[in-house]
Amino acid sequence: MIEIIIFIGLQGAGKSTFYRTHFAETHALVSKDLMRNNKRPARRQAFLIAEHLKAGTSLVVDNTNPTRGDRQDIIEIAPDYQAKIIGYYFDSQIADCLTRNRQREGKARVPDYALYMTRNKLVPPDYSEGFHRLFQVKIAENPGTFEIHPWVQEEKLGPESI
Repeated sequence: MIEIIIFIGLQGAGKSTFYRTHFAETHALVSKDLMRNNKRPARRQAFLIAEHLKAGTSLVVDNTNPTRGDRQDIIEIAPDYQAKIIGYYFDSQIADCLTRNRQREGKARVPDYALYMTRNKLVPPDYSEGFHRLFQVKIAENPGTFEIHPWVQEEKLGPESI
């Protein structure tokens, strides 16, 4: 079955590294970070998602996707292609994300205020949005590794826990 995997989390939470270590060989990558010169990145993203799905290719949407609305725009595409929708919520501390972000260079680094803005908008995912499966991801103590746990719906993660 074709999958749309949606990453959810702050900048610097490990999303892109997680893609490279877990999905790069099996899933295409769609990221607004790769569309910096596009005046309508959301429209371009929807087009690319549909093109991958038409081709029968599973994909990862590697953006912050902090709000239900951001995610809904992606989720609404899936039924036309019978795609399974899987979410990965990157549980992280803002201090850790700020540190990792400051280690980035060039356009990969975002201003500190961008992380605070994302944190203030961040709404943890919920199965009611249309996800078939949800997971919680944390960066593990060993560099480049992650802890992955099935999502527990009752968990209330959000800006206050970040």
